[in-house]
Amino acid sequence: MIVKTWLDRLTGRVTMYRLMTIVLGAVSLIALVLSFIPGGLAFTPLQLLASLVVAVLVTALASRLFGLIFRAKTHTESSIISGLLIFLLFFPTTTVTNLLVIALVALIASASKFVLAIRGRHIFNPVAIAAVIIAFTQLSAAVWWVGTPYLLAPVIIGGFLVVYRTRRFALVGTFVLLALLISIARLSLGGADIGQAVWLSLASSPILFFACFMLDEPLTLPPLRWQQLLIAVIAAVVMEVPFNFWVFYSSPELGLVVGNIVAFLFGQRRSIPLDYVGARELAPGSHELTFAPARTVRFRPGQYMELTMHHGKADARGVRRVFSVASAPGDGAVAFGVRMPESGSSYKRAIATLAPGARVRATSVGGDFVLPRDTTVPLLLVAGGIGITPFISQLRHIAGSGEARDIVLVYSIRHAHDLAYAEELESFGIPVLLVAPAEPPHLPAGWHYLGPGRLDASMLADRVPRLTSRTAYVSGPPAMVDTLRRELRALGVRRVKADYFSGY
Repeated sequence: MIVKTWLDRLTGRVTMYRLMTIVLGAVSLIALVLSFIPGGLAFTPLQLLASLVVAVLVTALASRLFGLIFRAKTHTESSIISGLLIFLLFFPTTTVTNLLVIALVALIASASKFVLAIRGRHIFNPVAIAAVIIAFTQLSAAVWWVGTPYLLAPVIIGGFLVVYRTRRFALVGTFVLLALLISIARLSLGGADIGQAVWLSLASSPILFFACFMLDEPLTLPPLRWQQLLIAVIAAVVMEVPFNFWVFYSSPELGLVVGNIVAFLFGQRRSIPLDYVGARELAPGSHELTFAPARTVRFRPGQYMELTMHHGKADARGVRRVFSVASAPGDGAVAFGVRMPESGSSYKRAIATLAPGARVRATSVGGDFVLPRDTTVPLLLVAGGIGITPFISQLRHIAGSGEARDIVLVYSIRHAHDLAYAEELESFGIPVLLVAPAEPPHLPAGWHYLGPGRLDASMLADRVPRLTSRTAYVSGPPAMVDTLRRELRALGVRRVKADYFSGY
């Protein structure tokens, strides 16, 4: 538990983009150090430096140029990440011809974000499609030199931090397991003994790097879990099952591009303009922000939207945030419950000063934190702080549709004034169990005060009827969610779904 708390704090200090930049930069730096050691990497420091500078610099400049051409905002950190990936995929060199090829790959990757895009959202992973295109021209090909035993440790450590932050263990695990099985079988059939086949598949292939740093790229993933797992299977098969058709052959980049095409067919990628309507205070430091979408937004109660809002002097947390939708489908307007701390990020400060009519963009809709379609399934909803937001969407939908569900809501807050949506929750007429520093003077009918301090699942054993027969949904800070999910399962609750408010 102490380790998980430490990891949450460590990875939560920066955005996912900044974390990726730091980790990829660290892997690149370690590679550069190893190049000075006799018997280390087979590249000279000059080859690595020259390739790194060309890849990152051209990607950043090209992205800025295409942004001007297409009159679109560019995300500098995303460009740096693409440049670092190109550096780690293509053969390091000092020859002018090969450096020009790396520059061309960087140019193609940058252009793909604007040219191969629909409604402001790119279709393909930029680096993967650039690698496929350059292979099609037969000018060069990605060699994935990062897949070497010398870089195995930093790739595993950095990759774990990335996957821990995104919580996409199922996606990455599915791909790694299937890709390793196919790779080991292929090498064993080729004459390698099982130990050698396992080691080569782990340490001398790009399987782990690809899974952690490219497969889970958020802008090209489908929105639902089963769809993401399907993409993992497709990518693993195309990458590891040997084939050669025309100029195409089994490779990681082709596996990802094929997966991107399938993801696009699911129809999850769209950029939706949202015009700011206004805000209302839910509790000190928390507001509900309402937007009018330019067109109908399709989502299920409990899902999230990613909002992109470019603003001046963006800090390390960047220009994108993921928020659970608080409104119900069919409301017309789209609302989000948002914490607005006084010392918040530049993004939070910018969104707090939006003027009516100001436009932001929703760049994705997704998530599996949705209620079962079977309305007879009894439910336990557990919210920590602003984690109440997805439940508000679900309860609003239930109230509007007239559904009859057996629901018990547990609401945990750190301070008495943090109680958000109190009047609306009362209007839903469901049992509410409250954990707060002090008991409110007037509890609504059907509400019960559980006491102060940290919410412990044992507090629910005697207060929630038929606890073990319920499907539990837990939403809030990662540490709270992890703890309660484990404790609820220990009590015999077999189905527990989690929603982490850790941002992206």
